[in-house]
Amino acid sequence: MGLYESNYIRLGWLAGELAALKGSCRSCVASDCDLVLTVTERSPYTSTLNLTYLLPEQDGSLRYPDMRVRVYHDAHLVEAQQWADAHGQPVLQALRSRAERELDQRWGRNMMLNKWLEYCVERGHRFLSGPEPCPGT
Repeated sequence: MGLYESNYIRLGWLAGELAALKGSCRSCVASDCDLVLTVTERSPYTSTLNLTYLLPEQDGSLRYPDMRVRVYHDAHLVEAQQWADAHGQPVLQALRSRAERELDQRWGRNMMLNKWLEYCVERGHRFLSGPEPCPGT
């Protein structure tokens, strides 16, 4: 549960008050890919979000790692529930292939989310309230 608490804190660094999130938000920094957070489900005690990078490609944008995240507002926990089915990065492929049991898979997803959230904050990402367009888009 300590990892889920850390995820809650780190997501709060990016998005502020998690219980107030709604719709879709986009964060753009000059030195990184655009980061998109979309609220897909809300209830009094939980919210489900999609968090993903928009990776530029010739045919548009690739959403990766396209992670589904559950926020438990009353317990102040955030759990990574699902991420992209296939990984192009060797480190992520190895992590997923070693995680045979469900508990190992959960641990891997949530460690990935924890490190990714920290990385995004260090890169300067922050979500504003509302679907703010990025400069130049």
